[in-house]
Amino acid sequence: MSHELSMPRTPRTNALRLIDHLGPQAQILAIALFFIACCLVFTFMTDVFATTGNVLNLLRQAAPNLIVAIAMTFVITTGGIDLSVGSIVALTNALAAILLQQGLPWPLTILAILLVGGLVGLIQGWFIAYQGIPAFIVTLAGLSILRGVALLMTQGFSIPIASGTGFTALGRGWFLGMPAPAILAILAALAGLITLSRTVYGRHIVAIGANSEAARRTGIPTRRLTASVYVMSGTAAALAGIVIAARLGSGSSNAAVGFELDVIAAVVLGGTALIGGRGTIVGTLLGALTIACIGNGLILIHISPFFTQIVTGAVILIAIWLNTRLFSKLGRRR
Repeated sequence: MSHELSMPRTPRTNALRLIDHLGPQAQILAIALFFIACCLVFTFMTDVFATTGNVLNLLRQAAPNLIVAIAMTFVITTGGIDLSVGSIVALTNALAAILLQQGLPWPLTILAILLVGGLVGLIQGWFIAYQGIPAFIVTLAGLSILRGVALLMTQGFSIPIASGTGFTALGRGWFLGMPAPAILAILAALAGLITLSRTVYGRHIVAIGANSEAARRTGIPTRRLTASVYVMSGTAAALAGIVIAARLGSGSSNAAVGFELDVIAAVVLGGTALIGGRGTIVGTLLGALTIACIGNGLILIHISPFFTQIVTGAVILIAIWLNTRLFSKLGRRR
């Protein structure tokens, strides 16, 4: 009898223990493997993809998407969504060019643009958090209104920005051998990672997405925090608008068309739950890089630009399906 009591209770196999250990990270592992696979495929298909010049160019192009995707991770983690980020990019992109053309110093222009983006996010956040209007409806309205305002300001024309200034250096400059936009994106990713995983604010954001009412009853200021993530999203979109205007040397109301779809795809592809309660900055980083990698690689292998969107969308859909169907099942078997 004593011998039976000393025997362990049905010990798990090494495979199950590995699943136990890796289960919480399954979706990040999925997108990491998919990203590596994409890189290997394009490296074998074209000699240009893996060159230093192309990699740095890919990072420069992915930077605006990544900057906004970091903020969108917080929004989606609360169970919300922001469909207006592309229109905010267009509005701030055009407004920056107008202010610079009017002679406003570039540091003040950058500050003003960031404040405009934050204000737009605050207004939308107020309607969502304090008036109870669904985020989808509020930001869908914002998508239309803000794009319309940008078109009205520019009359549909591009507005040139003088080169050789500190402003254009944000889009074209280099620092420590890397493009300035990539540096900004890395700093945004680090800030997002620390905030979401290491601070009380981040834990509260996750709690709101998991169960808003329960979070409110524990004393978490759910309305204020919900509004704050839209301020963050608007500010990040404004920064992306600045980077794009600086890189292209012009402001246009037609900038960032469909931008919000790429941003949301990057966040969801990375493993953040659309229903809220789970967010991952590392996954978002990998998701944004994967989307940039697919777009860049398809161009290099001379796929028609009209076909590129079809391939990109199909690949993202398959990747997310595999992610949720296969790796989530592994996570539930722990």
